[in-house]
Amino acid sequence: MADVKVLGAWPSGFVYRVIWALKHKGVNYEYIEEEDLLNNKSKLLLQSNPVHKKVPVLIHDGKPVAESTVILEYIEETWPHCPLLSEDPFERAMARFWIKFGEDKALAFFTFYRADGEDIEKAAKECKELLRIIEQHGLAEKKFFGGDKIGMADLALGWIACWLEVFEEVVGVKLIEAGSFPRLHQWIQNFKAARIIKENTPDPKKLFSHFKLRREALIASKEA
Repeated sequence: MADVKVLGAWPSGFVYRVIWALKHKGVNYEYIEEEDLLNNKSKLLLQSNPVHKKVPVLIHDGKPVAESTVILEYIEETWPHCPLLSEDPFERAMARFWIKFGEDKALAFFTFYRADGEDIEKAAKECKELLRIIEQHGLAEKKFFGGDKIGMADLALGWIACWLEVFEEVVGVKLIEAGSFPRLHQWIQNFKAARIIKENTPDPKKLFSHFKLRREALIASKEA
């Protein structure tokens, strides 16, 4: 049996992409929590990801693979059963397009999370514009980005369903409401109701406490 390990940190949405994919495929793995990523990275992490020194890292039979979207592709190729990508080349290309779009635009949402005072309104406006693009052109009329079933793009964009809601609560500004984003709102409900997501997502209250304290520290450091 293959030896599979995941180096992660519980608050990270990037880590959960990997966990969701492995759970979807039914691949057994050992999860290793990085206790203090900011101040005391483990020797195993530094050896496994010497370039970025970040989680997640997938270690398969001693071979480390870094970067969550690269890991998703590796998982799909290594364990092709229960596919996360369509057999159709066009549909695969579209999934990869929206995965890349999400990666390229994620900074706007972290800017929203870190924003304070008058900057919040500007950051929220930019986020809503991006969400509108994702809803209209990415999700369109589909149940999931991959069609009727959860696919790789859904896992890659899953932070919108499970982490953005926490950011909204921490900042005190709602970005996604049923009236404004009906299809995206419904996708969030569908995504969170899936068993592999529901059973493998951190407690929202714990996430809220973590990100609230972190945001307060970030704002305090800017004001210092």
